[in-house]
Amino acid sequence: MMDFTRFLTAKTPMTLAHGADGYAGLLASDLARLIAHQSSGRLLWIASDDAAMQALGDACAYFAPEVEVIRFPAWDCLPYDRAGPSMRASSARMAALARLQVPRAGSKAQLIITTANAITQRTLTPFRIRQLSAHIQAGTRMDRDALAALLTAQGYSRVDTVADHGEFAVRGGLVDLFPAGEDLGYRLDFFGDEVETLRRFDPQDQRSNGNADALLLLPAAETLLDEASIKRFRTGYRDLFGANATSDPLYQAVSEGRRQAGMDHWLPLFEERLETLFDHLGDDVLAIRDLGSIAAVSERFEAISDYHANRIEAAKTSPSGYRPLAPEQLYLGEKEWESAITGYCIHLATPFDEPASAHVIDLGTHAARDFTPERIAEANVYDALIEHLAKERSYGRGTIIASYSAGSRDRLIGLMRDHGALSIVEADSWQEALGLADHERAVAVVLPIEHGFVTESVCVISEQDILGDRLIRRQRKRKSADAFLAEMATLSVGDHVVHRDHGIGRYEGLISIPVGNSPHDCVWLTYAGGDKLFVPVENLDVLSRYGGESDGVTLDKLGGEAWQRRRARMKDRIREIAGELLATAAARALRCADIAAADASYPEFAARFPYSETDDQDRAIDDVLSDLASGKPMDRLVCGDVGFGKTEVALRAACVAAMAGMQVAIVCPTTLLARQHYSNFVERFKGFPVNVGRLSRLVPAAEASEVREGVASGQIDIVIGTHALLAKGIEFNRLGLVIVDEEQRFGVTHKERLKSLKTDVHVLTLTATPIPRTLQMAMSGLRDLSVIKTPPVDRLAVRTYVMPWDPVVLREALMREHHRGGQSFFVTPRIADLPDIEEFLCKSVPEIRYVVAHGQMAAGEVEERMSAFYDRRYDVLVSTTIVESGLDIPNANTMIIHRGDRFGLAQLYQLRGRVGRSKTRAYAYMTTPSDRIMTETAEKRLKILLDLDTLGAGFQLASHDLDIRGAGNLVGDEQSGHIREVGFELYQSMLEEAILIARAEGAGLAAPDERFSPVITLDAPILLPDSYIPDLGVRMGLYRRLNDLADRAEIDSFAAEMIDRFGPLPEATQNLLLLMEIKLNAAIARIAKLDIGPKGALVAFHNDRPPNIDALIAYAERLQGTAKLRPDSKLAITRVWPTAQARLGGALQLSKGLAKIAG
Repeated sequence: MMDFTRFLTAKTPMTLAHGADGYAGLLASDLARLIAHQSSGRLLWIASDDAAMQALGDACAYFAPEVEVIRFPAWDCLPYDRAGPSMRASSARMAALARLQVPRAGSKAQLIITTANAITQRTLTPFRIRQLSAHIQAGTRMDRDALAALLTAQGYSRVDTVADHGEFAVRGGLVDLFPAGEDLGYRLDFFGDEVETLRRFDPQDQRSNGNADALLLLPAAETLLDEASIKRFRTGYRDLFGANATSDPLYQAVSEGRRQAGMDHWLPLFEERLETLFDHLGDDVLAIRDLGSIAAVSERFEAISDYHANRIEAAKTSPSGYRPLAPEQLYLGEKEWESAITGYCIHLATPFDEPASAHVIDLGTHAARDFTPERIAEANVYDALIEHLAKERSYGRGTIIASYSAGSRDRLIGLMRDHGALSIVEADSWQEALGLADHERAVAVVLPIEHGFVTESVCVISEQDILGDRLIRRQRKRKSADAFLAEMATLSVGDHVVHRDHGIGRYEGLISIPVGNSPHDCVWLTYAGGDKLFVPVENLDVLSRYGGESDGVTLDKLGGEAWQRRRARMKDRIREIAGELLATAAARALRCADIAAADASYPEFAARFPYSETDDQDRAIDDVLSDLASGKPMDRLVCGDVGFGKTEVALRAACVAAMAGMQVAIVCPTTLLARQHYSNFVERFKGFPVNVGRLSRLVPAAEASEVREGVASGQIDIVIGTHALLAKGIEFNRLGLVIVDEEQRFGVTHKERLKSLKTDVHVLTLTATPIPRTLQMAMSGLRDLSVIKTPPVDRLAVRTYVMPWDPVVLREALMREHHRGGQSFFVTPRIADLPDIEEFLCKSVPEIRYVVAHGQMAAGEVEERMSAFYDRRYDVLVSTTIVESGLDIPNANTMIIHRGDRFGLAQLYQLRGRVGRSKTRAYAYMTTPSDRIMTETAEKRLKILLDLDTLGAGFQLASHDLDIRGAGNLVGDEQSGHIREVGFELYQSMLEEAILIARAEGAGLAAPDERFSPVITLDAPILLPDSYIPDLGVRMGLYRRLNDLADRAEIDSFAAEMIDRFGPLPEATQNLLLLMEIKLNAAIARIAKLDIGPKGALVAFHNDRPPNIDALIAYAERLQGTAKLRPDSKLAITRVWPTAQARLGGALQLSKGLAKIAG
């Protein structure tokens, strides 16, 4: 290590020159250890932005795992924004500040990494952080209700089920919370006003993960709503803005103790004073800023003054609107920052050369060799790499190759060995790598750096240096969209439900009905004419949700014939559909298709992919390749979120098929998408013996006829086009694979034409939000399905805002995108709205150039305008929903959706997916009318979209969309079909049942038994008491889950989860679980009704047909007079069961015995 003595003792800022980009992580870890050892100090590193901060932290964790890395991020919102920082960013900030208050053990090295934006913003004082931190452990005395009030004041939001940072839930004596800076949630079990036990739990499955010693409880936000803070805010707001300001929504919300979106921008009014991060660090800190932070700080100051000026300007026309604070109250000024640089002696690290002086230290490193010239010249990059490594070793340097993941390291090693580099070994740590790197061999490590570096003793080359733009994928914990959508599927009072035997009724809630002398929870339904039906909770499986769109649905009459007739008619139709589907699937399975297997050129083709494949993507690629090699025609649906790498799956399939001698047709819904795919395919297949052609309206006539001839003669291997490819005149020579992109955009007629192209072709379908019909076909097991749920490398979730129309915010959004060199979409639901949008753009944002496109223009004109936008000749595309289909413009990262309440859920999701397709943070603004009330459905839709702000929710969204729209006929042309007659869930289960029966008949097997729900009547308390689980929604969700349990093991696991989440099981709940086991046995024994009383039991079999009559007679004889089989096929048992427990035990033994003889 070089001598840093002069640097460590410097009293004025110095410059560390020649510090290559990739070297920053190693430099920071070495300096952090050195300072800790020499003066027990710590290192502060100021990065240019959040991505640089994360990358540096990850690299340091590899170079020096013993160094404690503390990240202090900035708010992830704009200055003077309508929205505040996300809960995740606030939690991370509070956790970092709290960590800085804890004295360090001995000389443990500590590295604090922050960003230019974070360091120039004021925050809470160290005293306030210490004052707000609370230590909780088993035995701590505190009132549970006081804790709930404290959590609310500290910025936590109260929910039914905790799933993300900053949430808490209270259930009886249990409090769940997910504090700032923790990976898992905490479960506090109270006994009176004392914390009896403290456990960790995983918010994904709600199960406990063992006991915890203690919990450091921190606020979830910097703005607190305790009594003193509210008082300070009210006084400060009135003093600043006058008595008239008391009618502002912000003032009223805070006065009532409610959190208001964006209230964090008035933080100075909540606190007596604020300080900077430097005040938390003490005097023993050494500070370094990277070169990028200089421009970042200057841009930040500019942005703050611009946004403030805009707010002041807007306030002149709307006095009661947004009242901004002066910039210096929340942010540092330029002069303050300049004095901080000298006062705190903030040094500068730069990759460039600096003239030698007393204030410059030359680090003597430089960037590793970049292999771009070889890639451009299409020379063999691996041969050049091997040659370069040998040269570096001849200079006495160790050679290390850094990959982003273990998978990409293995692939790189394999490719290098194929090109003659046999002396390459793996290492798991930096120290091991330095030890192994000698003059004979190279070392491959998993080290997340974008660019390599060269020092006197070592040369590190990154994967990106070798293969071009590689991006790092960081594992991030994300809120489970599954859990959220499962909650969405619970019933609300007033929802329509379908009873299998009685038809459509209205759900009125849970009610406790006495059975004998014991309470029994039942679901209360109302039918036409006010008739009531009470369904016991253990028989909830006879109920299904009707679906999302239940407006105008007529309730059935209880006991009427209309429902039975409708259901019988539907059953016949469904049987036909199942037969057709099965015939299609069977015909396909019987045919043979050409086999295509990956050849020797495949690994090199795969290595050109500039990302590390996600696990899901790998699985989808493997599925597709094994389908191609199976000899049967493939029919696979790949559901992947927008921009999650479905195109790569298609490219790999096309490569394998084309290299095996097949022709490949790629069909896209729009000419623009076809053009985009064409350029991607041409780029990726450069240097391969594959001819790629294109066919669409935009292709010149001469080229189009050349392509048609090439396709017919077999000269063209891959052809990409719109439905022009499906025209009658196109003849293929040896078509083997058809890839359909953005499947949801094609009508049934186009799909039929695709099927008839050739009966034995492989078909690969790609879609982000599959139309319900497609998804359902896959769910029913008739098509193979691969789902890509994992976000791609470095993809940031799109920040989504739902807000009333605000010209200031929208101008800021468009100008921010314009200043960072990007483009924006402005989408409106109706053509009639376009003139208003144009007027707004001309008046409020005259600096930008916009272009308008909509569906009523001539097709050629639309293409022309879209192409001009694609070629970056305009800043903003103002359009109707035509941007929804598959357009990939990485440069477009802001989306404004006018009247978001008028769009469907899948449409909103698909639209939002058009932005955020690169490393840059993208923003989506859904505006709603400020003077009108939205419909409940529209509000629900926008709420779902806000909650699904994590990545990879498209597949779950489509499942949810199935429920909102209904699935329709799977093979015919109707889309929402006859779902309305029986409701979505029942239709789905009827269809699955019909397919199982058709399959069994086709295979010559007995048809599976008809499904039914055994009814069990006994006098014992059976319910989840509301004192045990107070929240009705959670209780209903658990009842529904109970009815889905399939065996004893699942019941035991469910019981363990209940004890974990809610505490010991009450007697009535133990009875309920026992009853569920009895019901499972009764279903096996084909018992339709089981009546248990103090003097015995009466068993009625389904359709009065016992499953095994001989065994049943033998069973009755074994019971020696206590059992009697009656002429009406009912079994009567005479026994004395005086107590509820005796009756339950007797029913369990009886059901077990009958299940045993039946099965």
